Amino acid sequence: MRTGLIYAVIAYTIWGLLPLYWKWFDEMPASEILSHRIVWSFVFVAGIIVFKKRWNELKQTITARATVLPLIYSSLLITANWLIFIWAVNNERAVETSIGYYLTPLINVVLAIIFLREKPVGGQWIAILLAGTAVLLIAFDYGSFPWISVSLALSFGLYGLAKKKLKIDAAIGLVTETMIVLPLAIIYWSYLGMSNLDTAWSLPLSSLLLLLLSGVMTATPLLLFAKAVRKLPLSMIGFVQYIGPTLTLLLSVFVFKETISPVMYISLILIWTALVVYAISSIRIAKAQRLAEAS
Repeated sequence: MRTGLIYAVIAYTIWGLLPLYWKWFDEMPASEILSHRIVWSFVFVAGIIVFKKRWNELKQTITARATVLPLIYSSLLITANWLIFIWAVNNERAVETSIGYYLTPLINVVLAIIFLREKPVGGQWIAILLAGTAVLLIAFDYGSFPWISVSLALSFGLYGLAKKKLKIDAAIGLVTETMIVLPLAIIYWSYLGMSNLDTAWSLPLSSLLLLLLSGVMTATPLLLFAKAVRKLPLSMIGFVQYIGPTLTLLLSVFVFKETISPVMYISLILIWTALVVYAISSIRIAKAQRLAEAS
């Protein structure tokens, strides 16, 4: 669990800071950025597969009926999540993305209870109640149906569940997911080129090089997340996830200069209180289990 927790913390820290990276390309359409994200993610992870000589393992994965359909499902979910996130960040709506990822842990807890039969106990219920109250305050303060937030929460929550149920290696899973949507990205590139609508290849060299690194920036946290989700309960993953939206929210306010209301600050206090309560409760439960096993 300790290793899984380290993976999760690093992954969510990277995700929380990613808006700084995507803002660099705010003159590009979100769909074009997404196509590059897909292509270069595939290139990066495929390179890992080649280096480790794991093509036979990949072949077995993509030809097995038990894995191919769930991988198509997870691929479509993460692609939709990427598109919504990039569009929101580059349209001055980063605060809404942070709200979405504050919602996701609650979605994870619900999914864990329904599909994985994980049952929160004791202080964990208090943490869930505190976090739920915070999210409701955010939603009411927002004043309208937050479609960006809800879409991000549902797509990533369901993606996490799919990864939890898939018993395959993180790199194999990610290269398969990007391979599934790769033809769509290539077709879109062709359309942009024939219509003279592509903007990537006219970027300054420094920006183009950064865009080519989008595969590394995309795949690294996803690989860490996939490893973490196999080692930790999904409900615990949900609460570690608060690191990401908190960092994004801080960027939104102090770097991107988006407005934030007093209600959001109150909600943040509730959320971090929930994190502390959940962590303390989980540590006590783990100690009790070790003592029971020792006796």
